[in-house]
Amino acid sequence: MTMESYSLRHIFWFLVLATGRCETSSDSEVVLKMDEALLTIQNQMSYGLYVVYTSDYCYKCLYQPLASMEEAPGNVSVVVSTPFTLTLQVSSVNGSGILCGLSHLFEEAGHYSLWVKPGEAGLTYNVTCVISVDKFPNSTYLPLLVLTLVLVLLVVLWAFVPFGSRCSCTSKLIHCICCHGSQYTIKTEEATSADCMDRDKPKSSRLKSLDTLRGFSLTVMVFVNYGGGGYWFFQHAPWNGLTVADIVMPWFVFIIGTSVTLAFSSMRRKGVSRLQLLRKLTWRTVVLVLIGFCFINYSPRDGLLSWSWLRIPGVLQRLAFTYFVLSLMQTLSPHQDVPPKQTYWWSPVQDVLLYWPQWFFILLLEAVWLCVTFLLPVPNCPTGYLGAGGIGDYGLYPNCTGGAAAYVDRWILGDNIFWYPTCKAMYHTTQPFDPEGILGTINSVVMGFIGMQAGKILLFFRKRNNSITIRFVVWAIILGILAAILSKCTRDEGFIPVNKNLWSLSYVACMGCMSFALLGVMYFVVDIKGWWGGQPFIYPGMNSIFVYVGHSLLGFYFPFSWEMRFQDSHWEKLIQSLWGTALWLLVAYLLYRKRFFLKI
Repeated sequence: MTMESYSLRHIFWFLVLATGRCETSSDSEVVLKMDEALLTIQNQMSYGLYVVYTSDYCYKCLYQPLASMEEAPGNVSVVVSTPFTLTLQVSSVNGSGILCGLSHLFEEAGHYSLWVKPGEAGLTYNVTCVISVDKFPNSTYLPLLVLTLVLVLLVVLWAFVPFGSRCSCTSKLIHCICCHGSQYTIKTEEATSADCMDRDKPKSSRLKSLDTLRGFSLTVMVFVNYGGGGYWFFQHAPWNGLTVADIVMPWFVFIIGTSVTLAFSSMRRKGVSRLQLLRKLTWRTVVLVLIGFCFINYSPRDGLLSWSWLRIPGVLQRLAFTYFVLSLMQTLSPHQDVPPKQTYWWSPVQDVLLYWPQWFFILLLEAVWLCVTFLLPVPNCPTGYLGAGGIGDYGLYPNCTGGAAAYVDRWILGDNIFWYPTCKAMYHTTQPFDPEGILGTINSVVMGFIGMQAGKILLFFRKRNNSITIRFVVWAIILGILAAILSKCTRDEGFIPVNKNLWSLSYVACMGCMSFALLGVMYFVVDIKGWWGGQPFIYPGMNSIFVYVGHSLLGFYFPFSWEMRFQDSHWEKLIQSLWGTALWLLVAYLLYRKRFFLKI
């Protein structure tokens, strides 16, 4: 869920961040924007030059034209992108080969010169390329550092308020002990202690850590959907690899699985029949699909509805289908209640063995994903291709973006899929690819089932906090090792690279490891030790549908966002992203105070 609520604004930022706009111009005419720098190519040779570039983040990509200089000597200025290191190659216009090359990480708003000079004694075959700084760049990460320190200060103040309240209770107690008689003191001590205990007493039996994790994920999702301050690592990765935006939706899917296990177990204990459960899960699935399809996928700003461009897949549609499959599995499972506490040789893994039909179904689903992904023949593409296509892989497979996943979507859904994938800007792809496509939904169900396993652990080992914590750690280690093996601990060279667009098996294993670790930490801190009440994330966590739909529909309207005036740095963009996120935290808090919770 970042969830993949793509918009024209996000597409624009990908176009800027991934490859930059390489425009030829003079220094006086250039107006640099965020994540852009000016490069002036100073040709001191006696012939014209041709300069090409590629981003080091782009895997095995063809070089792209940057500048062409017919006159010599002379100079030309181009705008280049700054998020990733660029590799430049200089050759002569007469095609005599590469003269020189270098890699450089340009910085925001900096002015640079690339000097192409002849070698010693004017030898034209010994060319030197040197980059100099004409104007020092901005400090790209200064806004992030300053606002992070401000947020840390606010967190410290937030934590100090309840601590001061507890100190107030303690001071009253000491005052009573010191200033009154023993009989009165005991009575007052009991009353004061009871007052303090009542103040700290939890008011709900809900698993606070789960609501906190849901709210934390939702807060990060709102922040990255509002632009993430324009920083590339708060946007989705162009293809393989992970950024902050890529880790949010799997957390939601994991939480769905955990919530399904806990909620359906509770309803079964209350005597709710399977037929009633089927009605409930069907109704919720239909509502989620309609919300995603009618409200998030389309808005009045898009004009008249046209089936020719309407996108069928979507974030809420995928979450709805995942919820439906997981709920159906839990409803039809023969083991509805926690078994009696009897010790058997298989007791340490009873939460797995007792649900072997579910495991068989999930393994069958994963086998389907593996077979279709690596064995399905795709016309004019290598079987098992997982690349981005376009100019990637040396341009050998330009129309093979996503391999079998995209082929299945086009075969079933036609052109009603996403035409602006995250790889489009950097890899110059021309084919549509939907990150919420059919094949990836299989692994979304697998991710949700991993979350169901966390719910079973919480049920089977209730009130045995050490056992719960140990099992969370064990599952995190197992999934982490699986992800490391499949990816070879690299971004692009693994057996199955970690890829959010494809929802690859290594991606699911990696996100499952992270989810178990994060939920385990929050469970220990929030539910076991009570060191933290989950604020402020627990508020949106208990009203997630309202916040998600609200921020998606109102994200472009004031006061959540406004037209930026200062687009040459990250300051205003970051402030806007944080402001919009903070407003939704405030809205969630006010709804929490009013006891208003939107449920489906």
